[in-house]
Amino acid sequence: MLAFTFPGQGSQRAGMGHAWMDHPSWELVAEADDVSGRDVTALLLDAPMDELTRTANAQLSTFVMSLIVLDAVERLGLLPGACAGHSLGEYTALVASGALSLADGTRLVIERGDAMQVAADRQPGTMAALLGITDDDAEAACRRAEAEVWVANFNAPGQVVVAGSVEGVAIATERAKELGARKVLPLPVAGAFHTQLMVPARARLRQSLAEVTFHAPEVPVVANVDNRVHTGREEWPDLLSAQLCSPVRWRQSLETLSGRGTTVVAELGPGGVLTGLVRRTTPDVRGVSVATPADLDKLMDMVAGTDEWTASAEAHQGEHLYTSERVIVSPAPGVFEPDVQLAALETTALAEATAAPGSGAGAEPGSALMVGDRVGTVGLTDVRTPFDGILVRWLAVRGERVVEGQPVAWIRTKGSSW
Repeated sequence: MLAFTFPGQGSQRAGMGHAWMDHPSWELVAEADDVSGRDVTALLLDAPMDELTRTANAQLSTFVMSLIVLDAVERLGLLPGACAGHSLGEYTALVASGALSLADGTRLVIERGDAMQVAADRQPGTMAALLGITDDDAEAACRRAEAEVWVANFNAPGQVVVAGSVEGVAIATERAKELGARKVLPLPVAGAFHTQLMVPARARLRQSLAEVTFHAPEVPVVANVDNRVHTGREEWPDLLSAQLCSPVRWRQSLETLSGRGTTVVAELGPGGVLTGLVRRTTPDVRGVSVATPADLDKLMDMVAGTDEWTASAEAHQGEHLYTSERVIVSPAPGVFEPDVQLAALETTALAEATAAPGSGAGAEPGSALMVGDRVGTVGLTDVRTPFDGILVRWLAVRGERVVEGQPVAWIRTKGSSW
């Protein structure tokens, strides 16, 4: 099973949008500009790091960047079996699951970022990562500090983040060293996120949560607060409110995904920190970071990692292999009607046409596709292939009602056996 995860604040990078400007998914930025009333385009392309580090800018830019990557992945026909997001990333996960619209998600992220910025300005705080320490010892270090400091993130085995007042974090990190922490890494933030110092932001966020519409997630979403799957729309406002002042239970969330049968975790968005946490927490689960268009093939390779593909990869060590199969997805919701000529080709014949390399069957009329060829319609919208290839089989039948992004046809691309 494939799961999507989404990064939180701190993953943003200056100029992180440049790699995506020529990709069709970049069109989401214009929508984000309109909904937010802010220049998201400038944040993704031109903002220096000191501007991106401000909480409000960091959250909005990371959220939109992750949605661009999500849209690009969905265009490949890949859909998750579950989603989760680290802190801010939980909002992206809810958009990915259909629980929130892009517009409502954007509004909530803006309100959340602004509210947290105000709370941090009123009562400055900081955060620090503790390496080589158990969860229990990290909590004990905070208690022994006898100051405003708490565990904010359970990220991975031996990696815990504490947050609180500057004085409290300084004392707690010294106590952590006494309890065996191997290393302390101060984090470049000016707020004590996921602690009681964020209480002033909670009332403002709750008001915003009450003003948007939640839907039941179409795929399971694992919550930060309790590392459990929540499928009811009525649960999420309380979970997101609680998340603001509660620790992110990320290690436990990854274990939940693994326990539900997840075999590949794709981190969609800037950075790659969450992928490293997958390796540390659930070594039997493969993690892949998708931050640029070049990473899309890497994800497809991993998802298509069958025994046959693995054997082929081992036989061609040193080569960069790309998967030969792609799916064509519906560009809109509606009733699917395949192209008349293509529909005349039986699924069996299409499969045989690509099963025997060099057989010549691939030249069968109507089976070869070029980029831009129409394979059918959904309502009044044409469904066109973004790849050259040969149609292998239909994934939707005539008259089937499909949703936007749903795979409707499977093709084998050039560069494989044909």
